[in-house]
Amino acid sequence: MRLLVIGAGMMGTAAAYDMARAPEVESVTLADNDQKRAKKAAAQVNKLSGTKKARATCLDATSERKSGSLMSEHDGALSAVPYFYNLGLAKAAIKAGCHFADLGGNNRVVEQEFGLSRKAEKAGVALAPDCGLSPGMASILAGALLQRIGGRAEALKIYVGGLPQSPKPPFNYQLVFSVEGLINEYAEPAKILRNGKVRLIEPLTEIEEFEIEDMPILEAFHTSGGTSTLPETFAGKVGECFEKTLRYPGHCAFIRGLYDLGLFSTEKRKIGGVEVSPRAVIADVMCEKFQGDQADITILRVEAHEPRGRGFLGRSKDEPRRAIAFTLVDRYNAKTKMTSMMRTTALPASIVLQMMVSGMIKKRGALRQEGDVPAAEFVKEMAQRGIHIRYDSQLIA
Repeated sequence: MRLLVIGAGMMGTAAAYDMARAPEVESVTLADNDQKRAKKAAAQVNKLSGTKKARATCLDATSERKSGSLMSEHDGALSAVPYFYNLGLAKAAIKAGCHFADLGGNNRVVEQEFGLSRKAEKAGVALAPDCGLSPGMASILAGALLQRIGGRAEALKIYVGGLPQSPKPPFNYQLVFSVEGLINEYAEPAKILRNGKVRLIEPLTEIEEFEIEDMPILEAFHTSGGTSTLPETFAGKVGECFEKTLRYPGHCAFIRGLYDLGLFSTEKRKIGGVEVSPRAVIADVMCEKFQGDQADITILRVEAHEPRGRGFLGRSKDEPRRAIAFTLVDRYNAKTKMTSMMRTTALPASIVLQMMVSGMIKKRGALRQEGDVPAAEFVKEMAQRGIHIRYDSQLIA
């Protein structure tokens, strides 16, 4: 396999490292608009992997022509740049005949990528939007859980968060992925299922407490992008489906204040003769204030609840009911100096792309993580990389 990673930041570097370690991968190209950053990342990948597979090149990801030309030299490409580049890159991949995956996270962009599915299929290309942690791994695990309980559920719940292991006030948070992606989660509508129907609701709402071993009580609240295609896939089969972000208590109220003030708006204002959007300003501020190098922890829990009583799915009220779940708790890797968020986001994307290129995933056109990625093999691949996903089952009222 000849693989391409577009974006030499934290996620791109981690994905390239994973690819370089795979015996089936012949070469990995790290492309970035900053040549120095690409070279530094490639050198890091080669050092950590003990190979010479990684090389660096300069690329303007806004150019479909240049992106397509580079993709034509590769079997598969992963976008590890902000979500707003992904539609153009997906179009370039189809023209180049190159399988394509991205870290996604924005519902509207993903819908547009799915609109390219027929073109991709005709070109023999697989497109896999939303291949990170959540969306991505969470969707794969959700699909597997639903299969285990017969394809129908009262609820499908996803809780996920990347947090500093030792939080420091006043924010008790540090940036673990791109600030553009973070603001998108906080600013855009959350897509959910309620009573079996797709709904859009405000982000930063419906706060609840969340408990998991060896952690203080956390708060969970709705954010955008994490459910990806789950609501459309499971409409009419699942009563309630949502993804909530995990943070230390008080974070949601703080961010909600910024949201209510309009500081996530993309509408430009003229201030002192300069036009600037509130979102651009707050992104710059967040980049500064949320920066940190503390060891991080990633938590993911995906739950499926069997139906109750004679409700949504008509189950007998006397039958015992199960809640089954996949749980992942991952911490910073001191050996590779990779954050937990890098590992749990980039490695799933690398695995899915390699599955597409190798032919393990045979489907062409746009893929849905929850149905088109072989979950058992995916979990096995993650375990081989030291990321273990626990399965649990218990009876519930």
